[in-house]
Formats: sequence, structure tokens, C-alpha cells
Amino acid sequence: MKITRRASLIAAAAAVVLGASACGSTDADPGTTAPAADAFPVTIEHLYGETVIEAQPERVATVSWVNADIALALGVVPAGMDLDIWGQNENGSTDWKDARLEELGAPIGSENAPVQYDPTDGINFEEIAKVAPDVILAPYSGLTREEYDKLSRIAPVVGPLAENYTAQWQDSTQAIGEALGKSAEAGQVIADVESKIAAAADANPVFQDTTFIAGDLTVTEGSLSVYAGGDNRPRFLTALGMTQAPVVEENTPSGQFYFPWAAERANELESDVFFTWVPAGTTNEAIAADPLIGQIPGIKNGGLIATSDDQLTLAISASNPLSLVWALDEFVPLAVEAAEAAKN
Repeated sequence: MKITRRASLIAAAAAVVLGASACGSTDADPGTTAPAADAFPVTIEHLYGETVIEAQPERVATVSWVNADIALALGVVPAGMDLDIWGQNENGSTDWKDARLEELGAPIGSENAPVQYDPTDGINFEEIAKVAPDVILAPYSGLTREEYDKLSRIAPVVGPLAENYTAQWQDSTQAIGEALGKSAEAGQVIADVESKIAAAADANPVFQDTTFIAGDLTVTEGSLSVYAGGDNRPRFLTALGMTQAPVVEENTPSGQFYFPWAAERANELESDVFFTWVPAGTTNEAIAADPLIGQIPGIKNGGLIATSDDQLTLAISASNPLSLVWALDEFVPLAVEAAEAAKN
């Protein structure tokens, strides 16, 4: 990602103080200096070229769940955003998103709430156009060139920074911060979240000598799936201090964020722990008893981190500043238990 500016930025040097419980709040504490306004226009590079944003946007639309969460983390309530259609709560949202909307005075169902458009059939161009956005945010997305061009007829689009939902949350946060005139806030949000993850790693030294594999145990055409380093799940586990197993590094095809692995070779997936989503009602005992999957070393040795909580899975797989902080409390105890079991 490359972000350029026609005027010099002074915002990056401004002091920004964010409340620990409000990850993206831009309200400064009494006695502190508020961040200086970013200079516009800004030009943001992405997969499909450059997008020029002439003035600080007042109405923001987002596609893909991560981009809405990042805008909220920066204190900006989108005029419109996608419904969450996997891992969602009763609001077609998530618990971390609802908490942030509440803090910003725009809870779902209120007059200040964002319009939620349904992405079930793809990009909802008609509903996005209705919210009359000044900018459309999609740095973390699977937006195609055709979709990008069509959205660009509605408003300037910050396109995907990497293919197929592989942009890192830090890069997406910085790009959205630039687009919204909140580059200093974006930098502070990134630092705050990284600090919280680092604190969780420091508090649990068992992670430091633990190897992991993240994958999907669903066997299709004789193969399960293994997530590579470009996927958010391995990124999160690595940030917590674990090390991705060499077998993953050695077998990842170039440019891929996952790859199939023959179930009959499950015993070769050598690591201390194995992290996966499982359907509701699936027990660790049932997984360990499977004649093929049960031979995965991280499962056989008791190091299985299996969750059927769709919202927790979403928080990690579609990671962003709001979801990662929420996920720490839910995930870390599971990971500690598995890592310790693998050592015994």
C-alpha cells in the first residue's frame, strides 16, 4: 500500500489520547491536545490504481465487514454498511460493533444508526447509492475490478489493498484513516491494539515455544484445508507469540492464503496446537476419535483449539481493531489450555 499527499501532514505528530475501553474514540481527555486535521486532497493507491479524495468525507459507505468496524474504531459512523451475514447477532451486527455504535450514540435501530444493506447476492450497488456517500471504503475486500468501476460511478472508492480479503488490518486501518482525515488516530488505534495483543502474549509465556497450525477440518474430496501466513488466523496466533509450524511454510503455494491437505496425510501436520472452527455440537473427543483427522499431532496430543462460536471465528478471521480486542478475552483462555495440554 502506498499513500501519498499533496500537502505535508502535521497530524502524525499530534498527540492523540484514546480511552482504553473505547478503542477508536477520538474524544480527547481534558488537558490534552486534539489531533490536527489532515490535509486534503489525499491520494490512496490500491490494487486498481489510485483514488483521489478531494475533501474530508462527511458521508461514508463501506463494503465488507472489516471496513465498517475500522471506521467505527476511528469514531466515524458510516452512513451505510453491510449487514453481517455470518457470525452475526440478532442485529445483523456483532457484539463489538454494537458496543462501539452505542458509544458513538448510533445503536442499531436508532435514528442515528447506519443503514444496513444486504450483501447476500454481492455488492448492493442500489442501496449504497441511496446513502449518497462521499467515499466508499473497501481496502479489506474481495472487490473485483468490475465492481470497483461500478462503485466508482457512485463515489470515490478506496479499493482493496491486497487480493481476496488478505489485506492486513493495520494497512486497512491506516488507509481508512488517511481517507477520513484521521491518520494520527489510525496510528494510535493500531498501536493500542498491538499493545493489547502484546500484553496478552507477555502474560502467557507458554505461547513463546508453541508451534501452531490453523485450518479447517471439513474434509472435501479427501482433503482438509490449512491456512497460510497470509490469512488472518495465523497472523493473530503469531502476534500472540506462537510460531507457525514449518510444514505450513514449506508447503504454501505462492500467493495463496490457504491450501488443501490430503486427509490421509493428516499425521504429517506436525505442530503443538491446531486451531479450527467446528460445527455446533462437535466435541473434541469426537474429533480425536476420527481415524484420519485424529492423527493430526496437535489433536492427538491434546492441543486442539476448536470453537463452534461463529462470532469468535469471525472476530479472528475478519480481524480489525474492534474485533481483535473483543476476541482476546474469548480466545486466549482456550489457547492457553491447549498449549499447556500439548506440553504435558
